[in-house]
Amino acid sequence: MAEVSAATPQLLRRVNAAAVLGVMRVSDVVTVTELMDATGLTRATALAVCEDLMKRGWIREIVAPRDQGMYQKGRPARRFALAETAGFVLGVDVGALKVTVVVADLRGTTVSRASEPFRDMGISAEERINTINRTALLALDSAGASPSRVLAATVGVAAPVDRTGKILASQQFWRQFDVGLRTALHNLHGWAVLLENDANLAALGERWRGSAVGVDDLVVLLAGERLGAGLVENGRLLHGRHGAAGEMAYLNLVEGVGDTHGVAALVRLWAEEQLSLGVESSLNEAATTQAVSAEQVFEAAAAGDVVAVEMLERLAERLARIVATVATIYNPELVVIGGAVAHSVAGMIDAIAEKIPAHTATPPQLTASPLGDAAVTIGAVRCALDYVEAHSLDLELVPATG
Repeated sequence: MAEVSAATPQLLRRVNAAAVLGVMRVSDVVTVTELMDATGLTRATALAVCEDLMKRGWIREIVAPRDQGMYQKGRPARRFALAETAGFVLGVDVGALKVTVVVADLRGTTVSRASEPFRDMGISAEERINTINRTALLALDSAGASPSRVLAATVGVAAPVDRTGKILASQQFWRQFDVGLRTALHNLHGWAVLLENDANLAALGERWRGSAVGVDDLVVLLAGERLGAGLVENGRLLHGRHGAAGEMAYLNLVEGVGDTHGVAALVRLWAEEQLSLGVESSLNEAATTQAVSAEQVFEAAAAGDVVAVEMLERLAERLARIVATVATIYNPELVVIGGAVAHSVAGMIDAIAEKIPAHTATPPQLTASPLGDAAVTIGAVRCALDYVEAHSLDLELVPATG
């Protein structure tokens, strides 16, 4: 076994501070004894960490009310709580067509949200950055928080991102996200900005507050317009050398699939194809004004429309093959179908699951995300909080003004 070098005092302080803040984030009020039980720290160390974090503004001491008329032996236990509004984090979901920004406090509670569309997919890097920045400022203004109180921002993009935050720009679609956003936002506001793939963040969101709490071997499929996967193996995200571990271009080679179109794109395309043949369907009326949406197809199928029902049967077989390939390659315990289509797909889960064993010897559990298209921003908030807790001794809290 390789020799492990001794941890430096500064490293130990960081680790201990992160451990205490992690406990505080999920607790209302904790005593020193409870901190000791949760972190394994000695009483002296736990108290020292609390004193340091109080001095820096991260936590506050809760003074227990005196028990009137009752005698108490000894000193009352010291109790502490997170100063949840001492700072904020941003969770940002940058898609091809719009950006969504969530402002959350130090417990991860959403304080405000803002969303804006991009003018079109072909806009310049400068315009894309300006739209993202404007949306972030709108969300902060709604929260009543100044940009100086943001401790970290995590940005999810629909492109591979490696462990260092570098975007793989080898394809035109991915290249539109490689706009220098980290540097731009840091120069504008001084923020620590983390970049991550959107499906990876969705996986973090599902493990934190979705359908995969406690699951260590997980695949989350974002299945809206394009398919992408966030992979968790033994509790950690898989990136691969260039961050492309969850990319699904291999589906072009899979019999019965053939491309990376997601549910929304496929159903819309299939509806157009069927209606162009002049078939009778309740979808004809919807198609007179605009393209048929995935929601309209699911609603028509629920009402018994034959054309819509046949499309969803076709979709179930296709999704079963996709999940089977993921199960064969990664062998997860659970596969979660997420994104804006998750609510619609929820009613198909049993039909999809029944077909999976025909295509793989290792069928996983299958579910639809309860988080929908919020999974990416929820995971982004989780990622930003992880950064804040790990770097609490380096970050300076800015008091609220006004």
